[in-house]
Amino acid sequence: MTMLAQDSRTLFIGQAVKYGGQRAHATFAGVPMEKRIEMPICEDFTVGFATGLALEGYIPIVFIPRWDFLLLAANQIINHLDKIPMLGPLNPRVIIRTAVGAKKPIDPGPQHTQDYTLPFREMCKRVNIVSVRNPVRDYKNALDWGGSYIFVEYMERY
Repeated sequence: MTMLAQDSRTLFIGQAVKYGGQRAHATFAGVPMEKRIEMPICEDFTVGFATGLALEGYIPIVFIPRWDFLLLAANQIINHLDKIPMLGPLNPRVIIRTAVGAKKPIDPGPQHTQDYTLPFREMCKRVNIVSVRNPVRDYKNALDWGGSYIFVEYMERY
């Protein structure tokens, strides 16, 4: 995230980007506070807000802690962010981070551990869905190549 924060166009938006309480919060340690916008639990609005920022030239990095929660933003992702490039010359760049919840050491249950990577790959024509293997390389490529991305991380790595 520190590498992404160096780009003047990036803003970090979502849950636990400014305040703790979530395991991945530590990944924002190198991001200046003035680049962070903490959002309430309103995933659909958060992705819509990020799409609007992207249409104004920003590159929002949205953090929604779990795929299970990102489902609430499916409307904004599938019907708007994914389709805007098909409607004309606009191509918003939004980077979405989400994760598959860890089942160990304590299994938080099926509402926090599902992986919707494959269904979203089938529904999205323009948004790239990437299972993170090498975070620095993967996020750098997204910044360099353009377009919108959903990066799927795995909570057991935190």
